[in-house]
Amino acid sequence: MILFDTGPIFAAATRNDQHYHQCAELFTSLRLAKRRLLLPSTVAAEVGYLLMDRVGPAMETQFLYGVAQGDFEPVDLTAADYERMAELNEQYEDLPLGTTDASVIALAERLNITEVATLDRRHFTAVRPQHVDALTLLPERL
Repeated sequence: MILFDTGPIFAAATRNDQHYHQCAELFTSLRLAKRRLLLPSTVAAEVGYLLMDRVGPAMETQFLYGVAQGDFEPVDLTAADYERMAELNEQYEDLPLGTTDASVIALAERLNITEVATLDRRHFTAVRPQHVDALTLLPERL
């Protein structure tokens, strides 16, 4: 299982993004390996908004159809996840971490996931999750 943050999804859907090729290749390799691609509800909302705002409503709609057809496995947050997100935001208030990134980390901890697809090295390298020393971030090189 691999948990997704916003960046790789947006980049793979946006051909003029500087990380488009890396993220498109990441998706291809993960799908070929039949990996489970987990999509937090917070990330889905953020991706949808960014696609609509920066690319257009047709791309947002395509993303939503993709989720509905199994491109990603949606993951909902629990009350305990929200509590952990609040704790993470308090602990890392100098970053600041923010709701979406905190949700990815909280879910990684709860689901015992060690791999996160993200372009956000600043936040995800600074945070020390409870279940591992550090998360493995993909793509490996930016």
